Amino acid sequence: MMRQGTEHRLSGQASIRTSSTRQAGPFFGAIDLGTNNCRLMIAAGTANGFRVVDSFNRSVRLGEGLRLSGRLAEESMTRALDALRICVERMKQWPLSHVRAVATEACRKAANGREFLERVQSEIGLTIDIITAREEAELALESCSPLFRVPSHAPARAERGVLFDIGGGSTEVAWVRVDQARKSQTLIGTTSMPVGVITLQEMFGEGHGSSYEEMVSYVQSHLADFENIHRIRREITQGNACLLGTSGTVTTLAGVALSLPRYNRAAIDGLTLPGNVMREAINTLRGLSRNHLSAHPCVGEDRVKYVLPGCAIFEAIHRAWPIEEVTIADRGLRDGMLLRMARDHGQRFTRERRRPYRHVTPRSRGPLGNYATI
Repeated sequence: MMRQGTEHRLSGQASIRTSSTRQAGPFFGAIDLGTNNCRLMIAAGTANGFRVVDSFNRSVRLGEGLRLSGRLAEESMTRALDALRICVERMKQWPLSHVRAVATEACRKAANGREFLERVQSEIGLTIDIITAREEAELALESCSPLFRVPSHAPARAERGVLFDIGGGSTEVAWVRVDQARKSQTLIGTTSMPVGVITLQEMFGEGHGSSYEEMVSYVQSHLADFENIHRIRREITQGNACLLGTSGTVTTLAGVALSLPRYNRAAIDGLTLPGNVMREAINTLRGLSRNHLSAHPCVGEDRVKYVLPGCAIFEAIHRAWPIEEVTIADRGLRDGMLLRMARDHGQRFTRERRRPYRHVTPRSRGPLGNYATI
């Protein structure tokens, strides 16, 4: 059984399964129980970074119906428990030294959120911490920090960046100071909007027809106070801000923009696309029927209800802060937790990459469809 506390130390695990992983450093596990998805990532420390050795992702829709009832539904909790059992069984296949599991907006808001997590601990022996919206933004920043790129036309000094993470029950936005000389980022301010793909879908439907613009306007109203405090548009007019998004929505849009036959993380993570290309991808999705969205290789049946609400959140953000380029991150809370655990236990590494970061321009054609990497 996994111990109480914010971090678990595991023993009695199965042996490592390959000769290459036997030579790896310590193993860490991270679980992110969100409003929509349950995600697991297991990584091993290496000489040059950390290497993901196993991962798992399942749509559990834990927050389904929460907006109206104020409680987690029994069917939603059952789906989440089933996914968490799989996570625990997969973790037993690795000699993990430390594990951290966190829950976000659904468990923060639900009247029975803590009761559910006590049930998780009792039934499967996994302790899950509810983290604050600020810690959620901090973990996203930690995982995405290597991807911040200041626009080429910006002054060569400490710049600014907008980081956003579109979730199922909320969307976290961070205004960040980007110090190019020190290769570091500092949070200036954060906000957690109570709008995510599930909440918008339950309020407005799936986003076909006029309801899409209603969703965009609703999200924009939640961005106004953050803009009034930080005056982000002023920085944008000076060419002094970059935009970085991490979520299934932005990775889906990138996949659509590249006309990928199926989703490919290696082609997406760290990619920079013009904002108008991302908006064109939204128009492509909006022009598809529900059946065609369900059959789309970058959408699928599990996400068909939520893809246009996610697009509406992205479009509201980009209308509020029309930064010319958008960098896409296929990484998030799990990566941030792994980096923290590794640092706290004497490891200094980042996630290994197989290729350098890429910028994409629509003026040339290459192996990824209409866009070429440079």
